[in-house]
Amino acid sequence: MRFAGLFLLAVIHINLQPLFAQEDPLAIGLKDWLNNLSSLDAGRTDPIANYELTREQVSIVRKTLWEEWVERNREEASKAIEAKLIGMEPTQLKWLERRFGSPDSKDKPLFISMHGGGGAPAKVNDQQWNNQIRLYEPKEGIVVAPRAPGNTWDLWHQSHIDGLFDQLIAAYVVTGQADPDRIYLMGYSAGGDGVYQVAPRMADRFAAASMMAGHPNEAQPLGLRNLPFSIFVGEKDGAYNRNKVAADWGKKLDSLQHDDADGYIHWMKANPDKPHWMGGEDREALAWMTRYTRQTTPKKVVWFQDDVTHPSFYWLSLAEPKKAKGGAKIVASVQGNSISIETDFEEPLVLQLSDELVDLDKPLEVTWNGTRIHNDVVKRSVANMLESLIAHSDPNRITSARLKVAPAKP
Repeated sequence: MRFAGLFLLAVIHINLQPLFAQEDPLAIGLKDWLNNLSSLDAGRTDPIANYELTREQVSIVRKTLWEEWVERNREEASKAIEAKLIGMEPTQLKWLERRFGSPDSKDKPLFISMHGGGGAPAKVNDQQWNNQIRLYEPKEGIVVAPRAPGNTWDLWHQSHIDGLFDQLIAAYVVTGQADPDRIYLMGYSAGGDGVYQVAPRMADRFAAASMMAGHPNEAQPLGLRNLPFSIFVGEKDGAYNRNKVAADWGKKLDSLQHDDADGYIHWMKANPDKPHWMGGEDREALAWMTRYTRQTTPKKVVWFQDDVTHPSFYWLSLAEPKKAKGGAKIVASVQGNSISIETDFEEPLVLQLSDELVDLDKPLEVTWNGTRIHNDVVKRSVANMLESLIAHSDPNRITSARLKVAPAKP
């Protein structure tokens, strides 16, 4: 362990030029160090992991860390996909799967398709689940229809759904079967209710989302700033006022986009003369969604905490997740090498930074409600990269620097 650490420290000192034909010495040293860690979590506190990296070294470290993560997690993920089962009772998620396009291609689009029903016996919800897997057929990709863990009316509203979807996505990404930047969310009827709920609070996981014939209940669209969102409803779907509330959401998104022209991409379509069942006309949502790939480092983030709160959202995270507050709104924007935070939330945040977002070789200015709270260089490190890898299990969300910030004291 000690020899591996010293070797890593030595090769990090090298001002690396373009890689040799064989594997780079930094990658070799890093792998040696990782192989001697009982867990990657332990590496976050190792002094070696906190040594400052250069911009050029980050891509080598990112690739090596992801390879190690895959090596350590692939077997368990493969077993989950084979069993089509994750989680523990009573919040266990099982799913059905269909594959389309080339059988040999990797990194496919992944479509999560939520069934309707709810507020009914398990047998009825099982029928809805088995029907859901037959509804949508993309030209290329994997369609999974998860079975909601429960049978209450709020099938997809509950807090355990988000974590289960995270695990589901991670399993397909770790095994190389799904592209993490092409994950799509959709659902019909009560599954559409779920899209209204889950998409805004998990927007950083998806490339696009489509709601079919559902009801938003108390959900709000603010978090959809960087997630293209389509709404399909039958013009005559008057039960629970689905047609009216869908139109209202369309207007809300129109207004949000009017005030923020670079965000809130959306499409609202009321299908003429259609009741709750739209006869398959909503299938055009797939072609619309697949025009988009996920934004991992958007220059502006609008984070609105629902009643189901999250510890992170895009490149923002809570320094103390237990202090998450439903209804809190945080708007963070990047201009050049400055980040502005506008919020009434008073707890510390952590900025998960990368050179795709700002220039980490230059001082970073951060303001909180107009008051400057930071103006200095933020260093890159393996520890920071490990932190984001463990948090997200996502190769494209491995960030190289972290900065804890808080509102200025009065």
